[in-house]
Amino acid sequence: MTHFELFSLEPSVDLDVAALEAQHRKLAMESHPDRVSGSDPHTRRLAAEKSAALNDAIKVLKDPVRRAFYVLELKGVKLDSDQAAAKVKMPMDFLEEIMEQREALEAVKATRKLESAHAMAVQIRLARDRTLELAQQALRRDEVETASTALGRVRYYTRFLEEVDAFEEELQS
Repeated sequence: MTHFELFSLEPSVDLDVAALEAQHRKLAMESHPDRVSGSDPHTRRLAAEKSAALNDAIKVLKDPVRRAFYVLELKGVKLDSDQAAAKVKMPMDFLEEIMEQREALEAVKATRKLESAHAMAVQIRLARDRTLELAQQALRRDEVETASTALGRVRYYTRFLEEVDAFEEELQS
């Protein structure tokens, strides 16, 4: 059963997150393991499994980036696996640009200038958001290859942003 099926939804990059969260609360209450605490072990286990599945599904579906990756996965491309990621050919100019940005971030980290890292992150976040929108548009049109390339870029941007977050945490500790 897919995450969408748990909530009786059609797979889509477009969701009403507030309605999804309301449906999650309703289903979570109905299937909460405490409701069957006096039942047999099999029934308790099934309730715990459903509760865990609902929690996993809501984490994926309420996040637009994770949701786009999941919709792509349902279309047969799982970019989280190294094999699938290797099949997505990233343009060389993009890879060179990312490498330059990472080198610039390393230089900023060496000087310990968090403000500069944040400024870089703003630009990367904008690029990630624009690229995510392109991926979502491609998924709406069922253009799997275009969506795969765009989401491949989103992965690089996301890793860059995670590196900035880790740098900030390092400076704060």
